Amino acid sequence: MTKTTRQGSIAIITARGGSKRIPHKNIRPFCGEPMIAYSIRAAKESGLFEEVMVSTEDETIAAIAREYGANVPFLRSEKNADDTATTAEVLTEVLSRYEADGFAFDSACCLYPTAPFLTGEILKEAKTKLDESGADTCMPLVVFSFPPQRGMTMENDRVRFVDEAHRNTRSQDLTTIYHDCGQFYFFRVEPFLQSGILIGDNTAGLVLPELLVQDIDNEEDFQIAEFKYKYLHRDDEN
Repeated sequence: MTKTTRQGSIAIITARGGSKRIPHKNIRPFCGEPMIAYSIRAAKESGLFEEVMVSTEDETIAAIAREYGANVPFLRSEKNADDTATTAEVLTEVLSRYEADGFAFDSACCLYPTAPFLTGEILKEAKTKLDESGADTCMPLVVFSFPPQRGMTMENDRVRFVDEAHRNTRSQDLTTIYHDCGQFYFFRVEPFLQSGILIGDNTAGLVLPELLVQDIDNEEDFQIAEFKYKYLHRDDEN
C-alpha cells in the first residue's frame, strides 16, 4: 500500500450554526464585519495555507465565508453538526474528506470563528514554534488574571477557599497557571489522526497578552471584546 504523502498546510475554521447563548454568534456583526471574517482574514494574511476552508452545516455561514474568501467545498455532516460533536471529530471529518479527494496535508490549523484578535503574525509565530520545537500541536495560552490557587467558592452564602493551604500565599510565590485562549490549534496532521487528540503530552504553548484574548460566551463578553478591539485599532480610525 502506498504511504500517503503529506505536504502543505490547511486552515480549518469550525463554524457551527447553532449557537445557543449568542444566536448566530459566528456571523454576528462585530465592529462592522461578521465575526467569522476576522479568522478568515488572519488565515489568509498569514500566507501559511494552501487551503482556507470553513466547516459548517449552515448555508448562511457558508455564503458569508465564501464572500470573505474562504472555501466551503462541502457542508458538515449531520452527525457533527450538533452541540455534542467534539472539535477533534469535526477536524477528522474534514481531513478525511480532503484525503478522499487526494489532498493530504502535513499540518493543519483549527481556527475558531470567534477570534477577532487573531492575526496572521500570531499564526506565523505559532507555525514557527510548531516547526522548531518538534511539538505535535502549538496552542495560544494566556495567564489567569488572578491565581486560581487562591480561588473561592460560595457555600450557603459563605465564602470558602478552594485550597486552604494557599489562604495566605503571596501571588508571586504561586506557580503561574495558564488557560486556553480559545483561538486556534496549529497541529501536525499525522499524529493527530493517529491519536485523535489535539492537546497531548507534546503540545507547545504560545503565550499571548491578555489584551489579545477574550472569551465570548455572552452579551457582556461580546461588548468587552468590541471595546478591546476598538482600543487596539484606535489609530486605524484616524
